[in-house]
Amino acid sequence: MTGKPLRADARRNRDALVAKARELFAAGEFFALRFDDFATLAGVGTGTLYRHFPTREVLAEAVYHGEVATLCDRARQALATLPAEEALAAFLRGMIDYLDAHQGLARTLATLMAARSDALAEGSQALEEAVTDLVSAAAKAGAIRDDVGAGTVLMALHGIGAAHDRPGWRAEADGVVTLLLDGLRHR
Repeated sequence: MTGKPLRADARRNRDALVAKARELFAAGEFFALRFDDFATLAGVGTGTLYRHFPTREVLAEAVYHGEVATLCDRARQALATLPAEEALAAFLRGMIDYLDAHQGLARTLATLMAARSDALAEGSQALEEAVTDLVSAAAKAGAIRDDVGAGTVLMALHGIGAAHDRPGWRAEADGVVTLLLDGLRHR
């Protein structure tokens, strides 16, 4: 696809394809379908599917980038509407909500994107920048220590997500976020 903006109808068609793919990821059906079936399910023609997404992997990458953009937007929105420390806490707790509600989607996308390391790296970088903004703002406001970076916070979130199969995960995840926030505060 070129860098030109899409016409409104082309944008709607592309968005419909991504939305349907996201829905199928969440239901665990993304790989069970023939690729051409995505067009029918999204209500567009097969040519439209291939024009926007020549392969299943390119479609999966669009879903992944959409999810990362949503999470980054949440971080920016929290920072724009809340005091820095509260924004960081709200974002971290929101990430736990996201992981809980979208566990199948998050895992499948992470697994698929691991094979496309350039796409995964780009998404990881965008998320790290959003978390860096939150951590930096909270440190600048004097609400948290300034010797802990966004990478450490993201590593904690990855660990929480990786333990999702544990019984009582949700309560433990909330506890780990509380522990993380307590550890970030000045003593």
